[in-house]
Amino acid sequence: MARDYAARWPGSPGGNAWMVAAVMFLTAQGVVAQKVRVEEELEAYPTESVDLRCEFVERGNLTRLTQVSWIWEPVDGQRDNIAVYHPNYGQSFPNMAFKDRVVFLHDDLKIPSIRIKDLRMSDAGRYTCEYATYPTGNEQGTTTLIMLAKPKNSARAVTVQAGSKSVVVAQCEAADGKPAATIKWLASVGGNHSTTTTSGPDGTVTVRSEYRLVPTAEDNGREVTCLVDQRTQDRPWTEVLKLSVEYPPTVTIEGYDHNWYVGRSDAVLFCQATANPEPTTITWTTASGSLPDTVVVEHNKLMVRKVDDAVNTTFTCEVKNKHGASRKTLTTFVIEEKREPVRDPQTGAVVGGILGTLIFIGIIVGIVFLIRKFQQDTEGPPKHKPPPPVKAGSSTEMILDEEATEALNGGAPPVLNKDASDGHHGNDSSNHGPSSANIPRGESFVSTPMYV
Repeated sequence: MARDYAARWPGSPGGNAWMVAAVMFLTAQGVVAQKVRVEEELEAYPTESVDLRCEFVERGNLTRLTQVSWIWEPVDGQRDNIAVYHPNYGQSFPNMAFKDRVVFLHDDLKIPSIRIKDLRMSDAGRYTCEYATYPTGNEQGTTTLIMLAKPKNSARAVTVQAGSKSVVVAQCEAADGKPAATIKWLASVGGNHSTTTTSGPDGTVTVRSEYRLVPTAEDNGREVTCLVDQRTQDRPWTEVLKLSVEYPPTVTIEGYDHNWYVGRSDAVLFCQATANPEPTTITWTTASGSLPDTVVVEHNKLMVRKVDDAVNTTFTCEVKNKHGASRKTLTTFVIEEKREPVRDPQTGAVVGGILGTLIFIGIIVGIVFLIRKFQQDTEGPPKHKPPPPVKAGSSTEMILDEEATEALNGGAPPVLNKDASDGHHGNDSSNHGPSSANIPRGESFVSTPMYV
């Protein structure tokens, strides 16, 4: 009602007085709460020890301390005293679950810190340091103890038989951890996984994960990786598993080269089988049942001491393991004369490639040679002969010079700079002979005409 009244009359003296009183009350409560100093939260592991610190802090020594008690409140249980200290009557440990595991660190009522040894997962909970005081009454502070547990990690591959149904091929487990772990899978095979969680009576959690797929013979030996991540681990725990898929044998016969000629002594056949588990028996037979006398068998190897018509037959190799049997047949032919070994197709391809390259290079060289030869033949000797030597200063030289000048000017007569010519000849006439145009005919290189 006081709050409603103050809200209706915010400016009234009564409303302001109520607000001041409320502030003072809350401040006083904060001061009281500060008197008992404890740690808010602690983490610990089983079998270890933990110190729960408590201290009564007050200025002026106005409060009288009567006794102090440590009260434990489990995660899912009732409050119970585990340690009591009285300055006159001494120490007491009423809870049998903590007896001989709890001790006071100081014989001082103002610093009643305790130590709990040989921790258990069930020790998790709230621990309250509570003072009985006068005149303010009880004062307390609470610490939450969190128990952590490192998980026990393990992983294994499950041996399965190849089939058409999805089955569990690998398992991974993080047992008795707190908090619960996270499990992941890394795999190159097609599959999926499922995870289950189980809580223990002490608060720990066990996480299990199973990896499933439809197994085939090709999956045998392939790898999957389990990763476990949990708060107490520095890094994820990993385990690489190789799948184990069992299947019946698959059989092939090798070694026959189609060159079993009469008299040959090194003819050999091999019975090759892939199986899981390993084959238990390998048996050689022929179409007639028994092997020829010239044949010797050593495990999966069939050797012919001397080829004759008796080995001109069909051989059968049968392989067994616990999942079944498989067989393979091969017919051999005996020839009269030895055949030359057939060149390996791959070798022939390499030789053919080299020859083709050489032929291509030869063709390129021939084309280049023909082109150069054609260019040399089309050039030929010069079409114009050089002019005959003429006498220096003769009219013939002048005529030839004019013809050459006309040829350079595209057939047009040469154009002379009159001023430059006059100036040159006018000033330096003494240094030059007579003009070639005025040379007497008798002085010309051309002989005088003859009359017949």
